[in-house]
Amino acid sequence: MEQRPRPVVVAVNALLCVVSLCVAAAGAENVTAVTTYDAKNYGATGNGVDDDTKGLMAAWKAACGTPGTVTLMIPPGTYYIGATQFHGPCKASAITFLLQGTLMAATDLKRFGNDWIEFGWVTDLTVAGQNGGIIDGQGAASWPFNKCPVRKDCRVLPTSVMFVNNENTVVRDITSVNSKFFHIALLHNNNMRMSNLRIHAPENSPNTDGIHIERNTGVIISDSHIGTGDDCISIGQGNQNIHIARVHCGPGHGMSVGSLGRYVGEGDVTGIHVTDMTFVGTMNGVRVKTWENSPTKSLAAHMLFENMVMKDVQNPIIIDQKYCPYYNCEHKYVSGVTLKDIKFKNIKGTSTLPVAVLLRCGVPCHGVVLQNVDLSYNGQGGTSSKCENANATYVGYQHPKPCDLI
Repeated sequence: MEQRPRPVVVAVNALLCVVSLCVAAAGAENVTAVTTYDAKNYGATGNGVDDDTKGLMAAWKAACGTPGTVTLMIPPGTYYIGATQFHGPCKASAITFLLQGTLMAATDLKRFGNDWIEFGWVTDLTVAGQNGGIIDGQGAASWPFNKCPVRKDCRVLPTSVMFVNNENTVVRDITSVNSKFFHIALLHNNNMRMSNLRIHAPENSPNTDGIHIERNTGVIISDSHIGTGDDCISIGQGNQNIHIARVHCGPGHGMSVGSLGRYVGEGDVTGIHVTDMTFVGTMNGVRVKTWENSPTKSLAAHMLFENMVMKDVQNPIIIDQKYCPYYNCEHKYVSGVTLKDIKFKNIKGTSTLPVAVLLRCGVPCHGVVLQNVDLSYNGQGGTSSKCENANATYVGYQHPKPCDLI
């Protein structure tokens, strides 16, 4: 009978600690027993050559199946893996995926479906980096095959990390580089906290969104640095209570709500609060974008974008209800997405185009407010505003001048 690797049990006051601290804390009160699994005990080599997919999944299966508080440790090394699923439900009451090394994606697209690494159906999950914690999608080999920027019927390449149907998730201290498509996607999660993330891809890499959010409730993203070839953060359909703070964005396309209104049955987007972001050299700053010709109606409402700094941004403030990235676009019907209660407050910086504020609503927007906006054009002449069916209200200092005063 094959002898199975034995987990290591340590006593800690905090969730993660080094061995010396664990020993010192063993006699303290309120000690929590943590069972730690080492992926290398389950066949993973971390040599960057051998395929470690089965080893990592075997280690996860053992950790997930252990009651109590559990840590799956991925030690220093480079782990070459294909499509990998870390699924629950788990017997563990709380489980930490502790990445000390580098996860490196295979380059053969035949090995993937919609995503590369998937965390799903887990409660009280923490994904944390320590002394490294790098997720390398090796996307450069795949980007030439991405036709999505020019074709509607394109093949979607795999997202690097997908979180789906999780409850109470923490993601921190992780670096993601060169994804094939999106770096991180959140789908159908409840209560997620993400912090101290570093997400990078070249400015010309297609569809390498930093974090894409869809059909989630209660997401907090903070204190992170994102620079990619697409949106730093994109908030798609069906989201509620999304909070973003202290994120540096650039290069890339900026931060977007949308695109919305393209597909049948899209959910409403409500309760968006974005604060203290800095945009450097991006295509857009904060943008709300919806498609025309929407097959069904939906609502995007109760959004606050405040305390933003724009440094050489093409379009610092933009609402675009005629969004279409393709060469041939139909303009038969106005967007079916109703925009309501959207406030831009304390936005300052520089624009690389003369039109610094573009508010293009398909049907009249309701409750658009601009408060204390100061955006200068870094070329010759001043900045201007352009509006269509916006019905905006202006409070405090306004530069450029509001549309109705031009």
